[in-house]
Formats: sequence, C-alpha cells, structure tokens
Amino acid sequence: MGRKAKERNPIPTFVFVVDGETEIWYLQMLKHNERKIRLNIKPEIPQKKRLNDQFELVCELANSEYNRVFWIVDLDTIIKESKEVAPGVKTPLSSFHEMKSKLLVKFQNVQVIVNNPCLEFWFLLHFNPTSKYYQRCSDATRELKKHFHRYKKTEEFFKKKNNDIYLQLKPHLRYAIENAAALDPFDKENPEKAICEMHELFMCEELKSCLENKTNNSHGP
Repeated sequence: MGRKAKERNPIPTFVFVVDGETEIWYLQMLKHNERKIRLNIKPEIPQKKRLNDQFELVCELANSEYNRVFWIVDLDTIIKESKEVAPGVKTPLSSFHEMKSKLLVKFQNVQVIVNNPCLEFWFLLHFNPTSKYYQRCSDATRELKKHFHRYKKTEEFFKKKNNDIYLQLKPHLRYAIENAAALDPFDKENPEKAICEMHELFMCEELKSCLENKTNNSHGP
C-alpha cells in the first residue's frame, strides 16, 4: 500500500469589505510582502457603496466559507451625512451602530474596524502618536504629508515595485499599532473623535508574524 499523503491544514481566508480602493491596495501589498503568513486575503468592494449594501455583503460573506470577515469603515462620510439628515429621521450613524451591533451578535467570524476619519489616519499613526480629531479625510492626508512627504493616493504609488505603501510603512508598524491602541474605540454617543481600529487586524494570530524582525518603534519620515 502506498503511503497516505500527509494532510495539511487548509490555509485560512480573510475577506475584507471596504468602500475604497486605498484599502484594497494596502491589503494587497500586505499580502504581497508578508509571504510567510499562511493566509489568503480577499478584498471586496460592493457594487453599490451605500452603508446598507456593505452590511448586506458582510452578512452574505459571513455565511460563506471564509474564516473571518472584516468590515473596514471610514466614519467621516457617515458623520457628515448624519448632520445633513432632517430632524426626526434616523441618521446613517444610528443605522451603522445598529448594523455593527447585529453583526457582532449574530456572527462570531465578523469584525468591524472603524477609522475616523479614514485609512490615511492609520498611515499618520505610523509617524505621529496623535489623538487629534480630523473632521475630513483631506485634513488627515494633509497632516500625513508633513511626515510622509511622497504620499500619493494613487495605485501607482501604493503598488510601486520594491517600494510599495506597505514596505514604506512597515518599519513603523509596531509604533502605529501602539498609537492606534491608545485611542478610544467607536462610541455612538461620542463619534466625533480620532478613532483607528486597524491595529486589531494585526492582533490576529495569523498576522502577528508581521510584527517580527523588521518592525521597530522608529517614527522618522
């Protein structure tokens, strides 16, 4: 009889629901550079980017074969649109809070990651331990460029060969995680504050190896 092939544990797959291309490019470069991690990363953008469409996609994916589903949410637009709602009408912020609560009760494999104002604030925390609240993503981006002078919100910049966004930020990753963890989490009653929950992604067992070797606490530009 021939030898029975040694069975390997299947490679886990994390799927991400996002509403922008910058998140997709960043996640793609994370996977491209961290080749030692046994993990498939699959970003998803809903065809329609309304909050409810994202929520429905998260529910659909949570019921499928994926090990974990991450919903990365930029809060700046939700807050802005909530301020424009007529009195007595449910705000997008209230709707998001309800969706988030439902997901965490119904699914054990779903994690909601909130950034306020946006992903660029996560990048900023690689250089600056700030808790300043930036109302608009453009404000956070302007501050980011003071430290990360070459930053451009383009696919060419994010995916530049041998110098992509993840490679450029990797030496400061541990510092960014510490800075993000020091901030308060999302709070429906007090949403207008600096929030960055991206560090929770790197706390997963599958991604902890990203913090080994080449990361440090240096925060120079």
